[in-house]
Amino acid sequence: MSLFSTILEKLGIGKHATSSAQAAPAAPTTGTTGEITQNPPSTPTAAISEVDVASKLEALASQQTEQLNWRTSIVDLLKLLSIDSSLAARKELAAELHYTGSTDDSATMNTWLHSAVMKKLAENGGKVPADLLD
Repeated sequence: MSLFSTILEKLGIGKHATSSAQAAPAAPTTGTTGEITQNPPSTPTAAISEVDVASKLEALASQQTEQLNWRTSIVDLLKLLSIDSSLAARKELAAELHYTGSTDDSATMNTWLHSAVMKKLAENGGKVPADLLD
């Protein structure tokens, strides 16, 4: 699983509830003429909702004893989500998100990564405050 997919999973983005009718195949029924017919497939009834990224992260941060500045630090964001925040992992995430700068300049890469992750979260159904999308 990719690192960004792990981030999405930890935040519950991309997972939508399905109705019990969708989870199980439709059972055949007997019509008035004695024929066995298949029930029509059900349509999704659960509305797709955005995940409020900031609220979810604030709730996680409130449970931590360590002060994590997830709003500006990719390292703290990854730590908050219990994801490997090592330089090697961040370089892997940078490659996954198509970072074109030098990974030897970790400060610049980290700033870019934080911004790119927030933008990708928004693109994938996360509700991200505008101040985190700069």
